[in-house]
Amino acid sequence: MPPVDRSAASKDVEALLESLKHPRLPEIHALRSVILGVDRRISESIKWNAPSFAITEHFATFHLRARTGVQVVLHLGAKSRPTTTLRSELADPTGMLDWRGPDRATVTFSDRADIASRKDAFVAVLRQWIEYLPR
Repeated sequence: MPPVDRSAASKDVEALLESLKHPRLPEIHALRSVILGVDRRISESIKWNAPSFAITEHFATFHLRARTGVQVVLHLGAKSRPTTTLRSELADPTGMLDWRGPDRATVTFSDRADIASRKDAFVAVLRQWIEYLPR
């Protein structure tokens, strides 16, 4: 994985990750790099005491207390949008999304090999997902 572009990184996120005692820290760093590389408009901050990514609204946040692997919560900001057509329109040919509502899904990665093998599919999902963010 290429290194995270530090110009796009938040100092708060850097500090949080430095202090984090998480068994999957290498996977968190790898996924962070993937997410930041999807679109140059993506910024990061801390939401729900975890790294979170936004363009016009937050759309992806790590779930650091997941019991297995590393989990990323995909959402369309803080407010639920039950009328969205996202679930029916978004292409997910590998079935990586675990839908938690009409506007929220999670993706869980077991390890770095899993991240590497599904990276392209994850990037494709993220690119579609951010198209549903408010403009």
